[in-house]
Amino acid sequence: MRRRTFLKASFGIPVGAGFAFSGFGAVPALGYTRQGKLVKIVDFTNSGQRKGIIEVEKVHKSDAEWRQQLTPEEYEIARHGGTERAFTGKYWNNHEHGLYRCICCGNALFSSDTKFESGTGWPSFWQPIAKENVENRIDGTLGMIRTEIRCTKCDAHLGHVFEDGPKPTGLRYCMNSASLDFVKS
Repeated sequence: MRRRTFLKASFGIPVGAGFAFSGFGAVPALGYTRQGKLVKIVDFTNSGQRKGIIEVEKVHKSDAEWRQQLTPEEYEIARHGGTERAFTGKYWNNHEHGLYRCICCGNALFSSDTKFESGTGWPSFWQPIAKENVENRIDGTLGMIRTEIRCTKCDAHLGHVFEDGPKPTGLRYCMNSASLDFVKS
């Protein structure tokens, strides 16, 4: 193959691949729609009944849209990884039975059945309602390594998980009330 022919052929492949992944091709890439990425979560009724695994489009909004939907505190915590002061959130001392959903997208996150008194001043749970509904990420801020918890459906910052919780998991999902919406059952 001559050099010129090789260069022309090599240039054409990336351009064609670019069209396929940018919405100009006939088939979207696996796991993506023309709008965005698809994620699998477990769907729950407001009473906490598991309905099954569903595939939904990941929620993407502009900062202006999030600011319109959320209070300033909710926006700062859920969209920018902030933390509310201990003993100030609306759910740290909530003892009612129900479901905690994401304040940004309504994804089911935690059941009151796994909530416990941690003494930290934040709502704490020993496990999420479904592992598919939350994502763990490494957080290296504040000069330490922690595991950040985010909503799978919209990437909202929820809080952090620590290994000092009760049995059966030994975990403490320490969440911000401002990232949660409680639905009483």
